[in-house]
Amino acid sequence: MDLGLKSRRALVMGASRGLGRAIAAAMIAEGAKVAICAREGERLRNTARELGAEAVPADLSTDGAGAKVVADTKALLGGVDIMVVNNAGPPAGTFETLDDKAWRAGFESLVINAVQSIREALPAMRAQKWGRIIIVTSVTAREPIPVLAVSNVMRPGLHGLINTLSKDVAADGVTLNALMPGYVLTERIVEVGFDQAKLAEQIPARRLGKPEEVGALAAFLASDAAAYINGQAIACDGGLQRSI
Repeated sequence: MDLGLKSRRALVMGASRGLGRAIAAAMIAEGAKVAICAREGERLRNTARELGAEAVPADLSTDGAGAKVVADTKALLGGVDIMVVNNAGPPAGTFETLDDKAWRAGFESLVINAVQSIREALPAMRAQKWGRIIIVTSVTAREPIPVLAVSNVMRPGLHGLINTLSKDVAADGVTLNALMPGYVLTERIVEVGFDQAKLAEQIPARRLGKPEEVGALAAFLASDAAAYINGQAIACDGGLQRSI
């Protein structure tokens, strides 16, 4: 199936490893010109070489970084047709263990960065009557996980942003959707300290997801075939979510 991504210009954030890398790889495989960003400069450049992408170093936890990386990618690729907002998850913690600094950092990184990035990318997408914005959130946006309090609070707000803004830009050929990964075997799973065997027992598929499976969904949402999918939050979780 030709997804119609040949020569489309894509920016994938947080793509030096894990889900971002898999999403970038999937779009490159479909013929897109891809720029990737991350804060770790050396790893980012190595990943870019391996994938055949352009590297745009950026620390997305700092104010204004999202808008700047979009502007830098426009200059590098000549524009941004597809943008994948994929920020590192906030530190694990419960309400009792997290201080004000952690809550503010989570808001800046997850919410403000997304708003600034979209504000920079959207006008050109609307002008050309084609654009795709995908925000990688998490199943925590619908079903909170006890040790991820900041994520549980901030990510539902991103779904509100997507649902609200998608109504305003749909007539211009621009779609906004959320991609909700479940438990996927990435470095994040190891860093948080989850027991992988116990996690697999909770998942109807009886296994953790593969990054490539999330990448495939992102590539489809960016495609011409997905032009009528807008304002949605779509899970890739092996059937984990129990809510309707």
